[in-house]
Order: sequence, then C-alpha cells, then structure tokens
Amino acid sequence: MDAVDVAVADLSLDGATVVLEPVEHHEHPFPEELRTAPTSAAEVCALDTRLGRLFGAVAARYPGDLVASLGQTVHHWVEDGRCLGTLQLGQPAWIAEATGLPVVADLRVRDVAAGGHGAPLASTLDALWLAGFAEEGPAVALNVGGIANITVVAPGEPVTAYDTGPGNALMDAAMTVLTSGLRTHDVDGEFALRGRVHAELLDRLLADPYYALPAPKSTGKEHFNRAYLDRVTEGLVLPAEDLLATLVELTARTVAAGCAGAGLVIGSGGGMRNPALVAALRRHLPDLRGSDELGLPVDGKEAYLAALLGFLTWHGLPANVPTATGASGPRLLGSITPGHEPPRLPRPVTTAITGLRISHQRRPEDGGSRART
Repeated sequence: MDAVDVAVADLSLDGATVVLEPVEHHEHPFPEELRTAPTSAAEVCALDTRLGRLFGAVAARYPGDLVASLGQTVHHWVEDGRCLGTLQLGQPAWIAEATGLPVVADLRVRDVAAGGHGAPLASTLDALWLAGFAEEGPAVALNVGGIANITVVAPGEPVTAYDTGPGNALMDAAMTVLTSGLRTHDVDGEFALRGRVHAELLDRLLADPYYALPAPKSTGKEHFNRAYLDRVTEGLVLPAEDLLATLVELTARTVAAGCAGAGLVIGSGGGMRNPALVAALRRHLPDLRGSDELGLPVDGKEAYLAALLGFLTWHGLPANVPTATGASGPRLLGSITPGHEPPRLPRPVTTAITGLRISHQRRPEDGGSRART
C-alpha cells in the first residue's frame, strides 16, 4: 500500500515468444484513509469499492486496450504449509466502468484452487525471461517488496519459486513503531546504514520455522508483522539503528540462501531503492544486477508482470508455473469483466509460450495489444 503502480506495455507474440515493450510506468500516492485494515463485512465491502474506484481513476489516465489488475491482497490464508485461500480487493467492475475497457482480475485464486499458493506469480514472467540467461547455469530473479520472492531457472531443471521471507515488511513495521507512524519506511536506508547487526536478535529471527520449510511456499504480513516483531525483540534493548541494520541483514541472508549457486541474480522491487539493503545483498550476492540494467524497470516490474498475466489470459494461455506455485497443472488465471463493449477475445493460442523478450524498438507492423495494469 505504498503506492498504486501502473505500467503501460505493448505486448505481442513472435512464435513461441512474448515480446514486451515497456512504454511507461508510474506510481500514484496511496490515500491514507484506505490504509486501515477492515474489521467487518461492511468495511470489507467499502474497501473493495474504494480500491476499485481508485484503481479505475488511475487506469483511466493511460491509453490501452486491456486492463489487468492484481488487486490489493488483504489476506493470504496458509495453514501447515498449504495455501487454502487468498483475498484481493479492488472490484474490477469499477475499473471497467472508469476505463470502458475489459479487465482481467482476481489472478491468484485459480492457482490456489488447483492446489498452488497463488504466488509468486512473478515466476511466470521470470521463467520466460530468464530462460535466455540460464543456458550455462542457474539464474535467479529476485523481487523485494513487503515479502521477498525468488524464481530459480536452471538448465534441465524444473522452475522453482517461493517467498524467501520478509523483504521490507519488518523494516517498515519497525519504522512505523519507532516514529509513531510519521515514517512508514527507512528512507534511503538512513537508520540501517548507521547501525550494527545485533547478533542475538539475528539468531532469533533466523530461527523462524518458515525458513526451513520446503518450496513451494508462501508467506505474508499475516506472519511477518508488527506483532511478530514485538515477540522476537522481547527482552532486548537496542538502538533503533541496530534494529534496522539487523532486519536488513535478515532479508539479505534469507534471500542469499535461496540464491546460492546462481550465476546471475536480477533484482527488482521497492527494496532495490534501499541503499542499505542493496549493499547487504551485494555482500552475499556479488553478481546481483538490477532488472533495469537488462531492460525492465526495477520499480515497474510487478506492474509489467500483471500486464503480461492479463495478456496471456486474454489469448487463452496458461499463466502459472505449476512447479513454482505448487499447482497441480497449468491454468488460465483470473476472470474477465467486460468493458463498455462486448469482449472480442482473439482466437486462443495453441502454441506453448517458451520465452519473453524485452524490446525497446517495437515496429508498427508487429501488432499486439497494449495492456495497462
């Protein structure tokens, strides 16, 4: 809930390859009044409507033929390592009404219904994109949001992907508490860069049973939140700077454990804007590169992912990676809400998609669909 991310992409098919041209991406401030967690059915209904209207107002400012929305996750239900349900709000009917365009939304739940975790859906983009980088050894795509997740692509091996643990979630929770809500994150890693890693606290954090679970697995702020931070720091007295430095090291170490043996790690997400975290990651992962170095903006990758997912669904193509999410097989994802006109879907594509090419020189004759998310 740091911002509403929007990306416009031109997407087309070149045989078995999706060609994605990033057109533009932006962040729109998230209204403070929508940050309060709902506590009743009435509040869930109101938040679903208000988020949908907000997303619609943002999407209407950009050109496109199709809108894809990942929505706002408000709960991810996991028990005994199995995802039993997931809930994203931001009613797509409001987006369709505001834009006049068809909307592909509710993208996670079909994978969950098929036995998967509905996450990380970034594995779809990553598996296609990294196929071109993993011909000689494993390559990893890393996304550091509230929760950090990775996709591992290795020659001759099934694609694996999972949440490694907290990305920014615990750091943000700590800053919110330490500043009484005045700051929701450690801007430019200011606190963490002044602190030292607290060994006992780090040991407590690394002892969390989640890290020992086998993949595929997923987690969220239902687990790594302020209450968790209160429990794990009980009885310890340490400066705010040391707390932030330790939380940075936790993220870096748990991410690095998942990336062990990789020849290339491509990072994206809001965490890549935190100099303290990037420095810690580079100590453990010397081959870390930002996704923007390879053509996909660091800040826009997740929004471009949503555009890709919507494009695949629109063309009748499965959009999950079963070995990454744990689903029993490939599935078409999401539901389609019509725009002002009856939806005219293209003929379903029957060729399996095996690659993704990022292009910055799209030709007019290439055709394709422009999707915004």
